[in-house]
Amino acid sequence: MESIQRSTCLGVLTGFLPIKVYVRNGDAVRAKSPDRLARSTTDLLSLAQQLRTKGVAVEFVDNPALNTDTPQGEFMLTILAAVAQLERATIRERQAEGIAIAKRNGVYERGPKLTLEQIAEARQRADSGVPKARVARDLGVSRQTLYAALSGSGKYAELAKAGA
Repeated sequence: MESIQRSTCLGVLTGFLPIKVYVRNGDAVRAKSPDRLARSTTDLLSLAQQLRTKGVAVEFVDNPALNTDTPQGEFMLTILAAVAQLERATIRERQAEGIAIAKRNGVYERGPKLTLEQIAEARQRADSGVPKARVARDLGVSRQTLYAALSGSGKYAELAKAGA
C-alpha cells in the first residue's frame, strides 16, 4: 500500500491558527518562505518546535534546504531567520531616519489631494444624489479622502478654515 502524505498549504499568517490545530503526526506544512510563517526568529523557532513536537514537518517552497526534517535544515532555518530579523530591524531603523530627515526638510507631509473647488463640486454632486463612491472615483481619491474633505477633518480641517 502506498503512503500518502497530507500537506497543508500556508498562504498568510492569519490563516495559520486553524492549521496548527488541524495538522497531525506525519503532516507537512508548506510555506512559501520563513517570513510567511512568523514575524520574528523567536516566533519562527517556537512554531517549528511546536509543529515538530506534533510530528509535523515544515517545508519551504522557496528554499527546500530550510526544511525542518533534518538537523541541517533546522540549523539553516535558525541562522537565516536571525539574519532576516536583523535585516527587518535595520530597514525599520533606516526608514525612521529617512522620515526624520524628510520631516526636517518639510517634504514628508503631503498636502490635501482635493482643492476647495473640487470639494465644493463633490458636495454638490453628493447632495444631488450621486453616490459618494462614484464621486470619489471620478476625483481619483479614496472614499475615506472624500469623506474627510466633505467633513473638513484631517488635512482638510486647515483647508476648510482657510476657505471660510
